[in-house]
Amino acid sequence: MTTDTLKTPSMRLDGKTALVTGAGRGIGLAAALALAQAGAHVTLAARTAQEIEAARAGIRADGGQASAGTLDVTDSAAVSAFVAARGPFDILVNNAGTNRPSLITEMLDADYDAVMNLNVKATMFVTREVARGLIAAGRPGSIITISSQMGHVGGPKRALYCATKHAVEGMTKALAWELGPHNIRTNTICPTFIETAMTQKMFADAAFRTYVESRIALGRLGRLEDIMGAVVFLASDAAALVTGSALMVDGGWTAA
Repeated sequence: MTTDTLKTPSMRLDGKTALVTGAGRGIGLAAALALAQAGAHVTLAARTAQEIEAARAGIRADGGQASAGTLDVTDSAAVSAFVAARGPFDILVNNAGTNRPSLITEMLDADYDAVMNLNVKATMFVTREVARGLIAAGRPGSIITISSQMGHVGGPKRALYCATKHAVEGMTKALAWELGPHNIRTNTICPTFIETAMTQKMFADAAFRTYVESRIALGRLGRLEDIMGAVVFLASDAAALVTGSALMVDGGWTAA
């Protein structure tokens, strides 16, 4: 082996198709933009048409390739029809999710149903349909689920959320073996608390912000850009031997 034969695998995604759920804002929008900037044609899916249409227009204005479609990922029939009509997708980013923090003694049945249905059930529905499409087409793929540091640790008022994120971590490990023979990789990205428009109100509480920053070894909250590089890496040939893994983007939270 010589220097002539060793080349760094490309992180370009030219010619690839990608589906990002919950793509209208925050981490989903950042993931879609990152994939488009790396050369993929990205389909943005979410329930709010106005947001994803604006995101699609922004990506195209930036020179990227994008399309958009409204989708309720908790509706399995709708997911099946959406993927069949627009796929197969080489890359999936399962980003749609929610959280309803509460003490277990105060958790409502409706909270359990809403969080489990979106974070676990819908993630499995979308993964199932994308995997079916890839297998039928005989194409390799990369399935990335936005999990959380809370998929590896616990936290106050996070029992329900932690349960869902631990679930998708287990699903990802199982699917690494199930889909590996088809050259379909499955991984998670596990962020710490990320500064977005949706979390601004949360971090307006100075005491809570101080608590969070004290748990992060790098001493700062996460930024959307921190997630973008991780998504492109796992989607690309640079991660060709990475499957069944959790990429911790948590500033050291889980290293404590």
